[in-house]
Amino acid sequence: MVLRPGLITLFGSGETAPGTQKIYHALFSQLAEPPRVAILETPAGFEPNSDYVAGQIGAYLCKRLQNFRPTVALVPARQRGTPFSPDEPALLQPLYNANMLFMGPGSPTYAVRQLAGSLAWHVLRALHRLGTHLVFSSAMVLASSRSTLPIYEIYKVGEELHWKPGLDLFGDFGLSLVLVSHWNNGDGGELLDTSRCYLGQARFGQLLALLPDDPERRVVGIDENTALTLDLAAGTCVVRGAGAVSVMHAGTVARFEAGSQFDLHLLGNVQLPAATAGIPEAIWEQIVAAQVQAHTARTTLLAPDAAALVLLQERTAARERRDWSEADRLRRQLETLGWRVQDTPQGPQLEALG
Repeated sequence: MVLRPGLITLFGSGETAPGTQKIYHALFSQLAEPPRVAILETPAGFEPNSDYVAGQIGAYLCKRLQNFRPTVALVPARQRGTPFSPDEPALLQPLYNANMLFMGPGSPTYAVRQLAGSLAWHVLRALHRLGTHLVFSSAMVLASSRSTLPIYEIYKVGEELHWKPGLDLFGDFGLSLVLVSHWNNGDGGELLDTSRCYLGQARFGQLLALLPDDPERRVVGIDENTALTLDLAAGTCVVRGAGAVSVMHAGTVARFEAGSQFDLHLLGNVQLPAATAGIPEAIWEQIVAAQVQAHTARTTLLAPDAAALVLLQERTAARERRDWSEADRLRRQLETLGWRVQDTPQGPQLEALG
């Protein structure tokens, strides 16, 4: 099987900031179909309001990107050993119908504990290899590293400087990456250096010295309100937003401003894996079957009855005479009959709701 992995977009922060709309616009424009976004609550699953956190992101996409007609599904895969476990198959069904998966704020170490080796993580990696786009922000950017920063433990609790194993998403592609969001954070003002994801440059330098020797490792710092999009198949990286992306390797730092593009090989010797590498065969087969089933259900159109066709003709006539209120009334009437109107270059078409 020839893989064409989806894009991976990493936000340093600002996934719902006003200016971020342009970044999503660029990402949505590259989808062959209207965006179907599944948002996993996992990184914030320890918070009582994780559904609200995910819901705010969904509301942002639906409001600010309404021209793309996005649909959003919230996936409450919050904690192992509960009914809302990332190992619960029924909970993960919305993932198979999505063409974009999102995970964002929360705790990176919590996200690693809940996702490492989980069914949700296997599904996410498999769907990505099959073309689904991934969008991570903030805590989930940290969690997807080979080694992750325990930000809460160090910055909030005061534990000694240390690293935790990450989910190592990019290890599947031959890359050794340490990803750091909030790279240029300035919340501390002149009194406290909170760059490098709130730890400051001095402490971050000490942390780098604690990492094991790895000549292939790159440290990738992503500024706030900035996104880095990696196209693993094309071998390119694009920086969008308000800031820049910094790549540290072998004592050098390369900085790429928003609007720039650079070769993916600057992050290492990228290699596309075998389709099922690192994913249990039985799970892979289930994932492929579930995605085919979701595609069939999504694209199967029922034959409209005579009443629906008459209403569609009346709506078309109303639009031609610019009677927009009547056209909207007829559209709503069609929806009550179970039909959505799609205005295409070939003319209006009816699609069954649900």
